[in-house]
Amino acid sequence: MMVKILLVNASPRKKSCKEMIDFAIPLIKKNVFEPQILNLSEKDINFCKHCDYCKTHDHCTIDDDCNSLNSEMAKADAIIFVTPVYFGGMTGQLKTVFDRTLPIRRNGFQLKDKIGAVFTVGGSRNGGQELTIADVMAFMHIHGMIVVADDNHFGGTVHNPFSEDEFGQETVKSTTEKVCRLLKRLN
Repeated sequence: MMVKILLVNASPRKKSCKEMIDFAIPLIKKNVFEPQILNLSEKDINFCKHCDYCKTHDHCTIDDDCNSLNSEMAKADAIIFVTPVYFGGMTGQLKTVFDRTLPIRRNGFQLKDKIGAVFTVGGSRNGGQELTIADVMAFMHIHGMIVVADDNHFGGTVHNPFSEDEFGQETVKSTTEKVCRLLKRLN
């Protein structure tokens, strides 16, 4: 079975995070892992109503793309969340997805022991990237995931434009390579 790394693009504008994803994919393939990209901009995802339906069922009662997204995350061996910084935090799209993962947490902690990492992009070097990563890492800890960062920061921290941010590119590379090294050790 091929080891799968899921890259969740949380940007409503695909290009914002696409460069980071395109940069990471050859590194993932070089390590003989299968990358899969999910663009939240292409998904119909509604807000959690906290109806508690998932306390007694293995899926959400809301009929949208979130149940299939939860299924894809549960099947992945590693997940890299990729988000621009919006007012010092993740996009609303990503937060909505996180809120909707309750069914896979309540029904067997399906993300537990999966490897998780984060790439962020902001408008400047100190544009809220590390705050955003900390929020995403909190989500991963709540799900019992194995949280991975680069070798001396929180993860991929980039400022626009990506093509001109050599330091940011190095953090994305380092984070991706660390995810791959850990996957090799665990498999």
